[in-house]
Amino acid sequence: MENNIKLDKATPPPLPRSTMANNHNAEENYGIIDWFKKGMRNYTNFSGRARRKEYWYFFLVQMGVMIVAMLLDAIIFSSETGLFYIVAVLGLFLPGLAVTIRRLHDTSRSGWWFLIGIVPLIGSIILLVFLASDTKPETNKWGLPAK
Repeated sequence: MENNIKLDKATPPPLPRSTMANNHNAEENYGIIDWFKKGMRNYTNFSGRARRKEYWYFFLVQMGVMIVAMLLDAIIFSSETGLFYIVAVLGLFLPGLAVTIRRLHDTSRSGWWFLIGIVPLIGSIILLVFLASDTKPETNKWGLPAK
């Protein structure tokens, strides 16, 4: 019985019921697949913010899916761009666009900055710098900071 009393006294108090606090606490334990699933769940959300970790983990898994699809096409169809690759590209296009736009919002830039990637070489470099930059800590018109 003395052990029960000691355990009860050592138990920390519950966290506040703030949705934001619970969301960030849950995200601390996210793995790479959890970040990818979060990006897939928000595939039509172009108005929020996505932290740097969410974007880059989504991008990493997306590239892995593309490579696996190309390998399957090469093995099965003797082609690098076959059925599996086309399905992967079409299935991941909209979620990838949405997470990229939300990432730009997180750096206090409009999603239209995505189009700078059309400019050969220099546009892609500028977009890469925007996507790799740190989250802006202030609240902007797309919401609270993502982290």
